[in-house]
Parts: sequence; structure tokens; C-alpha cells
Amino acid sequence: MTSELVFVGLGLSGVDGMTVKALNALKECDKIYAEFYTSSLIGTEVSDLAEFLGREINVVYRSEVEEGHSIIEDAKTMRVAFVTAGDTMLATTHVDLRIQAVMEGIPVRIFNGVSIFGACPTSLGLQPYKFGRAVTLPFLERDYQPKSPYDHIMENKKRGLHTMILLDIRAEELRYMTAKDAIEWLLKGEEKWGEGLITDRTILCVVSHAGAEDEKIAAGYPRDLLQMDLGSPLQTLVLPGDLHFMEAEALVDFAGAPEDIIKDEE
Repeated sequence: MTSELVFVGLGLSGVDGMTVKALNALKECDKIYAEFYTSSLIGTEVSDLAEFLGREINVVYRSEVEEGHSIIEDAKTMRVAFVTAGDTMLATTHVDLRIQAVMEGIPVRIFNGVSIFGACPTSLGLQPYKFGRAVTLPFLERDYQPKSPYDHIMENKKRGLHTMILLDIRAEELRYMTAKDAIEWLLKGEEKWGEGLITDRTILCVVSHAGAEDEKIAAGYPRDLLQMDLGSPLQTLVLPGDLHFMEAEALVDFAGAPEDIIKDEE
């Protein structure tokens, strides 16, 4: 058998979100591993993917990827696929797996997939090059709220850059942070630290089920958004920086943002 490790990004939703090249590569693999703890495939069960590919899918969790050896060991003697939602190289554990393969002399192929980092700006009409560092908001545990996400978003804001805010996922617990949880996280942070990151007049954007047929987007002021139906996870929040007039127009036309943001940006 051929020794190889094939990394495949499945895209954001459905079994048909991957590229044709990726699909053909998976059909050639002897074994398929999948992880859905960094993100999940919207509207799709593992059984759907298995049926589509006509192959068994071996789901692995974080500890098995970070500490286990089965994927690398199998790839020494067969063609093994490692598939993920979104793109395939956006998590450090995936990069580490690739490094291990290279160190073992295992050939590697990569098939990229559509990720939230491209889909989210596209949906909202925001320019990708105007985004700063992405930030992840963690679930509040025992009321502990780390300040680092607040600081990183503030740093982007001071530079006039948009911030893509990724929301915590606990796949093994079936816990997915909602956009409303994230907005309340930011409001609570502002109450604590009061550095002006977010006010009642701060525009926030929400993208729900990016790339799926039921994608839903909204933009507005924090407390207005909390009263709206924003859809369900998986969701992404964006805190815009300085808006170009065309970006402001896009948020009004595409996401229902208040029209006064166009005047504010003129």
C-alpha cells in the first residue's frame, strides 16, 4: 500500500462543499479520520459524510490528535485522510500533525477548503485586508473572564481594523457559544474594564451558518441585536473598525445595519 497523509478541508456546510480534487483524493484513501472539535460541518452528520463518500469515518477528538499516534502510524503503511470542516491548516494541532508526518518521511498532500476567514467578510461586504488579528471568546467558567480577548479587539479597533470574533466550541459537550452570548460577553467586559471598546452605538455584525443555504446575517447596535432572531450556531461576530463608505453601504444593504452609519462614515 501507498504511504501518504492527505489533509482535506471540507468547507463550511454540507457534504458537497469540498473541491472536486479533494473528493477524488478521498476516494483513493484507505482510511479516513475526521475531527469536528475546532469546527463542525453545518447541517451535516458524520453519517451523511460517510454515506456520501461510501466510506467509514473515524471521528477523533482533541486528545487523540494531540497525544495519539494512530493517524501517523496508519499513514506509514496506507493512504490516510484527515478531514476537517472549513480549511485544513487553520489549527495548530493540524500543522503539528503535518510536521510529524514530514519527520516520519510520510508524503503529504493538502486540499484546502472554504473557511470562515473568507466567507464571513464576503457575506458582510467587508474588505478582508482590513481585518486585524482574529480573536476567540471563551465560555465564562465560574464567572472567570480573561481580559486578553478584550485587549486584542481593542488593539485592532485603535488601528481602525475589523475584528473577526470566533465563538467557543465544546464539541464533546455539545456546547456552542451563540452570538448573543458573545455580545453579552463584550458588554460585561466593558462594564469591568471600561476602556471604550463597545458602547450602545457600536456596530456589531453577526453571521450565522456561513456558506449554508440558511445563512443569516445581521448588523446593528448591541442591545438591538440582543432582541433579534440571529439564527443559531455556528455563528461568527465581527466588530468593524473604520468603515469605508462602500463597506457601510454594504452593511446597510446586506445586513440591515442602521442607515445612519453611512452618514457617520461620509
